Amino acid sequence: MNIDELVNRINELARKHKSVGLNEEELAERAKLREIYLGNVRRNFRAQLESIEIVDDNGK
Repeated sequence: MNIDELVNRINELARKHKSVGLNEEELAERAKLREIYLGNVRRNFRAQLESIEIVDDNGK
């Protein structure tokens, strides 16, 4: 599942939760999808931080 599909499904479950509620299976799916999404955000953020190079005025 790509990130767009993941976000769309999370949003779909959120809309359903607000309107009619979710059953136990859907609650578990929502929790799993959220963890996948957050893991992806954390990995991307960590990769961004690791690619930062700090240079002082002397070029070091």
